[in-house]
Amino acid sequence: MLGPSGSGKTTTLRMIAGFELPTAGRILLHGRDATTAPPFERDVNTVFQDYALFPHMTVGDNVGYGLMIRKVGKGQRKERVAEALRMVRLDGYEKRRPGQLSGGQRQRVALARALVNRPRVLLLDEPLGALDLRLREEMQIELKSIQQEVGITFIYVTHDQGEALTMSDRLAVFNRGRIEQVGTPTEVYELPATQFVAGFVGTSNLLQGDAARQIVGEDGTFTVRPEKIRIIAADDTPAPDESSSAGVISKVIYLGAETRLIVDLDDGARLTVMQQNFATESSEALALEGKRVRLAWKRLHNLELATAS
Repeated sequence: MLGPSGSGKTTTLRMIAGFELPTAGRILLHGRDATTAPPFERDVNTVFQDYALFPHMTVGDNVGYGLMIRKVGKGQRKERVAEALRMVRLDGYEKRRPGQLSGGQRQRVALARALVNRPRVLLLDEPLGALDLRLREEMQIELKSIQQEVGITFIYVTHDQGEALTMSDRLAVFNRGRIEQVGTPTEVYELPATQFVAGFVGTSNLLQGDAARQIVGEDGTFTVRPEKIRIIAADDTPAPDESSSAGVISKVIYLGAETRLIVDLDDGARLTVMQQNFATESSEALALEGKRVRLAWKRLHNLELATAS
C-alpha cells in the first residue's frame, strides 16, 4: 500500500488487524469474513517501525513472548524461536539483548517475533523507516526473500515509491482515502491510471493544453517518463514514429550515475529528462545548461491520463 502521509494506508492496515472498524464494506481473510472479529481472533500479526522490543528481555524471550502468552510448551517454544531466527538470518542470537544489536538486527528480531506465531497474513507498517538508506535498501531485498521463503501474505505500508516498486507483487496507490490504482509495479509505473499516480510513482512529465495539442496532436492530459526521452541536436529530424519538441536546457542536476535535465520547450511545457552517465563527467553534464536541444520520444510513450479522483 503506497501513498503520501494521511492518505489512509495505516488506517486500512489497522482495520485489517482489527484495531478499527470499517464504516462500510467487509474484510475477508482467506475467504472468511473477519470484519467484526476481535484482533486476537484474526490470524494476522503486525511489525511496526519502532520495533516495540522489550529491552530487558533477551532476543529469544522477545521472539517467544507471544508463544509464552499462548501457553506453548517450553520445548516447542524453543524450537519455534530457533526456526524463526533462522528465517531472519539471526541464528545463535537468542541470548543477546536488543541493546546489543544494530538497527537492522532489531528489525529482524521484530520480524521473527511476528513470524513465530505462523500468521496467515503479516502486516508491516513502514517497518524500515527508522533505518539509514543503505541498510533500508539491504533490508528491502532481505524482506522480499523472507516473504518468498515463508510463503505467507505480507501487506506492506510505505510512502517510499522505490521501496514499493522493489518489494511488491501487487501495488495499491492511495490518495486522500481512495485507491487510485491497483496493479503490478510495472503496470502502475508504465501505465499510470491517473495524473496523481503518474506524479507520485516516479517522475512524471505532463503535456496538456496547447502543449499537448502541438506535441501530441490531441486535447487531453498526457504523461511521458523522463527516461523514455532522448536528446538530439536542435536542428535534427526525429524519427517518423516519434513526438518531438525543441527547447532550452534550463537546469542540470548531476546525480552521479545519472543526470537530470530540465528543458523548457518552445511549445510551453517543461520536461524532465534522465540520462545515464555512461561516460559523462560532471563538468560535461553541467556544461549543457543553456544549450538549445530537441527532445524526441516514441509516440507510444505518450500516455493519456484520467484526472485525479
